[in-house]
Amino acid sequence: MNELIKDKMNSAEKHMRKAVDHLQNEFASLRAGRANPSVLDKLTVEYYGTPTPVNQVAAVSVSEGRNLLITPWDAQMIRPISKAILASDIGITPIDDGKTIRLVFPQPTEDRRRELAKTVKKYGDDAKVTVRNERRDLLDKVKKMKKDSEITEDDQKEAEKKVQTLTDRFTDEIDKMVAEKEKEIMSI
Repeated sequence: MNELIKDKMNSAEKHMRKAVDHLQNEFASLRAGRANPSVLDKLTVEYYGTPTPVNQVAAVSVSEGRNLLITPWDAQMIRPISKAILASDIGITPIDDGKTIRLVFPQPTEDRRRELAKTVKKYGDDAKVTVRNERRDLLDKVKKMKKDSEITEDDQKEAEKKVQTLTDRFTDEIDKMVAEKEKEIMSI
């Protein structure tokens, strides 16, 4: 296969991988009834005048399956962390005892689990759209290369097959991730 096509395929594969990695991060930040430290990943707190992620000012650990324990390294950070959690979209009221903050994740209701399953499907669909857009862009580049006589028609056909195989691989991976996350959410 032509070196130009290989370079473009490698670039497209990296972009598709990023879409899958982004989906993985989105799934990790979903609150599905189990304590998961990654729900705090997007949460920042003011620390010496600088917005700082919570996991950089405190130890975050899971205790007893549905409890998240936040232990700040600086005791003065208890209040700012609690306020940041209350102001966020996490939807859990922090319980602080002066030394640690505890987040108790309630068991989601049936309606909430269905809502989360819809959100999971939406994230999966968004990731597949990204992968398909990358496929479209790559096929357009291959067609342009053929039009400009940089590659032969056989190279174009081979590249189109490989692009479709690559796309199928990533969409299948996304479908598996969505199915696993839906199963996790719907199980009690």
